[in-house]
Amino acid sequence: MANEKKTPEQVKYQKLVKERMPKSQTFSQCVRAFISGGIICCIGQLMRNWAQQGMGLDEKGTAAFTAIVMVFLGATLTGIGVYDKIGEWSGAGSIVPITGFANSIVSPAMEFKREGFITGTAAKLFTIAGPVLVYGVGSSVIVGLLSLLFK
Repeated sequence: MANEKKTPEQVKYQKLVKERMPKSQTFSQCVRAFISGGIICCIGQLMRNWAQQGMGLDEKGTAAFTAIVMVFLGATLTGIGVYDKIGEWSGAGSIVPITGFANSIVSPAMEFKREGFITGTAAKLFTIAGPVLVYGVGSSVIVGLLSLLFK
């Protein structure tokens, strides 16, 4: 089919498509994602350092504190409408860190809050979190059983 001769209308159409098609912004999108993801990770590292050195938490406590603070920040920024603006500018850089997970949980809940607390907000919290929790718990059980069998 690639070797077929195109009609003048097809050539004209292809030219029109090529002129109107938006130019790729892959490089700038990658740079934005890198910058925003890096800033989010730096904030997480600051929280980790503060928990470890300033609060004197052990390794597990530090990890839990950092995760809780970052999820809280992501959820709060989503709730006040800031995280969506960050996401528009940064793209994938804002959805990869744990704050992106918090955003993906809170966004549907906020969208459906008018349907009530139970059938709207509470039900939609688990639209994204439910499958993640199910597969996370299921995977940890399988890994635990395999570890027990092969030890």
